[in-house]
Amino acid sequence: MQIDVISDSICPWCFIGKRRLEKAMAERPQIAFEVIWRPYQLNPDTPHEGYDRKAYLQAKFGGTDQAKGVYKMVLSAAQEEGLDFALEKQKRLPNTLDSHRLNHWALTAGVQDAVVEALFRKYFIEGEDIGDPKVLVGVAEAAGMDAAVVAELLKGDADRELVLREEAIARRMGVTGVPCFIVDQKLVMVGAQESDMLLRAIDHAASQASQAAE
Repeated sequence: MQIDVISDSICPWCFIGKRRLEKAMAERPQIAFEVIWRPYQLNPDTPHEGYDRKAYLQAKFGGTDQAKGVYKMVLSAAQEEGLDFALEKQKRLPNTLDSHRLNHWALTAGVQDAVVEALFRKYFIEGEDIGDPKVLVGVAEAAGMDAAVVAELLKGDADRELVLREEAIARRMGVTGVPCFIVDQKLVMVGAQESDMLLRAIDHAASQASQAAE
């Protein structure tokens, strides 16, 4: 069963949603899942070098203290999923286009889940700048990809237009927020759904597939 997840590398709910999806899939070991992570940029106008995070929080929320109140629910949900977010470590708000390019290459290499997981951990737990090519190459290498090839690809525009086209498709579909789960290319669920809701969608899709095969 294919599950497409439209996501952004700097979306905290996407990391939380990943854990909830993993819980749901673990409940159905008899199903062979293929999870494909699709690109979306929450802040597509972010400059290539990113923003200073404090300046960003000041502009969007009026400062870090105000932002803490906004992120309280996120931190609580993350802890429930066993994720210890360390948002205070984040120094930059990165442009995520290159992280999506890396995710695309990782899909081709068969290591997309490892790369997606590492990008989330680097940003939300370790506070690293996932817009930095050095960080991206390190993630790729740790996942078993060819670091030299990835470094060279990142220097150019390889697959940049492909990623942007794929994101444009999501926007034309009406996606305005992430994560967005597409189960078996039929059922669409927007937001970091609880694992039981994702499980219901999986069961419904499996039931439909079974009926169609009869």
